Amino acid sequence: MTPGLAFFYGGMVRAKNVLGMLMQNFFCIGIVSVLWVLIGYSIAFGDSNQIFGGFHFSLLNHMSEPVPGYAEVTFAPPYEANSLAQVIPPIVFVAFQLMFAIITPALITGATADRWKFGAFAAFVAIWSILIYSPVAHWVFSPEGWLFKKGAEDFAGGTVVHANAGAAAIAVALVLGKRKGWPGTSFRPHNLPFVLLGTGLLWFGWFGFNAGSELAADTRAGFAFVNTNTATAAAMLGWLFVEKIRDGKATTLGAASGAVAGLVAITPACGFVSPAGSIAIGLIAGAVCALATAIKGKVGIDDALDVGAVHLVGGVLGALLIGFFGTADVAPGYSADGIFYGGGASLLGKQALAAAAVVAYSFVATFIIAFVIDKIYRMRLSPDEELEGMDIVLHGETAYEFTTLGDGSAPASVSTGKVTEEAKA
Repeated sequence: MTPGLAFFYGGMVRAKNVLGMLMQNFFCIGIVSVLWVLIGYSIAFGDSNQIFGGFHFSLLNHMSEPVPGYAEVTFAPPYEANSLAQVIPPIVFVAFQLMFAIITPALITGATADRWKFGAFAAFVAIWSILIYSPVAHWVFSPEGWLFKKGAEDFAGGTVVHANAGAAAIAVALVLGKRKGWPGTSFRPHNLPFVLLGTGLLWFGWFGFNAGSELAADTRAGFAFVNTNTATAAAMLGWLFVEKIRDGKATTLGAASGAVAGLVAITPACGFVSPAGSIAIGLIAGAVCALATAIKGKVGIDDALDVGAVHLVGGVLGALLIGFFGTADVAPGYSADGIFYGGGASLLGKQALAAAAVVAYSFVATFIIAFVIDKIYRMRLSPDEELEGMDIVLHGETAYEFTTLGDGSAPASVSTGKVTEEAKA
């Protein structure tokens, strides 16, 4: 999914910045993988208290112990006796949760495209993963976390991953400031096929992201899988409908963006709603997120690739809609009924609390982290560096060698002899 995200974002920036975007996303795989083993997993899934998991599992010690809050069971069916039965070895759980930890900071890079220095980015991701992602994961994902104990539902990361990253992205974009020439200059995507390729990889990988969060191949995992695909398809249709009415054309970029908006919105809900509910969530998310892209221009925040509109709005929306469309029929004993299934407003209140707490903490803490890093080591490229592009300035590379496009031969207007003489010179 993370390389898919890299292509999704990389295709949307200008050609001179595509390697910069790819590098930021790939770097997240490296730094977060190491930090997760060192300390991140322990903070997220330890049991020191409801706010902070502690250091008991640092360096992945004590892997013979069950994940705190999950009942220890033998690894054979039936597993249904306890809704929190640990049916996979703890080290497998560590590996699965690592995937969420990697992609979450990578999502932030879409808002900050074209202008973030790599060294500052590297420092930010390391600090953010430890101080923001892991504690939030503890609050919501761990049975020992305070929001989990209050009954907030987030099946695969609507708040932990998407609302968290979306709020952080807006905070960093504010610290970095607007891109040179924004909003007047054209920032059209340089490679829409890359965007669609990235979307396809994300869509496919999201099945593991969502259905895999059941940690078993059972009926609920099947619902999560089907709901993920259904909501994504519906959201793409919803986005394209809004785009056609608003702009007169349905675009490939809109199709890709709508699909991602659906993936985001169904992430927290996929194990708590019916397929019918997933259609409604998808359509709502596609339409609302499409309309939300206009907000950044009105408030003057240069969220380059609409992370706020898609991930912040989509993640919060998906979390809240569980309060309406959640049904215990999908997984009896695992979840509560929402308003449309006779459950009252209690679940909606818990979802609102979780979304508000995560967004507020992520935004404020991220702003402070980015502000401090910027004071120590200026995070943004200079105007001249920004004009030249991230690829050459930061990495000494270019994505495309335009002089060798086609069959690699010299242009017809240039003789072989002249090329040879110029080469000698």
